Amino acid sequence: MKAGIYDILKARFLVNQDAVKNWRFIVFLIVLAMIMIANIHHYEKKIFRIVELNKEVKELRSEFVDRRSELMKLKMESTISKKMEEKGIFPSNVPPTKIKVIQPKEKTLTEKIWK
Repeated sequence: MKAGIYDILKARFLVNQDAVKNWRFIVFLIVLAMIMIANIHHYEKKIFRIVELNKEVKELRSEFVDRRSELMKLKMESTISKKMEEKGIFPSNVPPTKIKVIQPKEKTLTEKIWK
């Protein structure tokens, strides 16, 4: 047991006659670790981009809400009447009247034929 631990600590498994098998496995592990590191780096890059885009979406949404509230204030009748009074146009004191248009009733096909 002690000899096995000393062999591992002294790295004798790398210089023995079967060392080629061990070196292949070590190189495989190194390549696998490099692929994992590259994959994690790529993943974190995407996460940071998603966070940036979410912040931008929140800012744009809040700006949209602000603009919409400003538009609602500008569309109010009181705001429009104040701006028109500055130009000399005043609201009418007489309420509008409803105009009804009565269209003549069209004759059916049978009425057109018999008449």
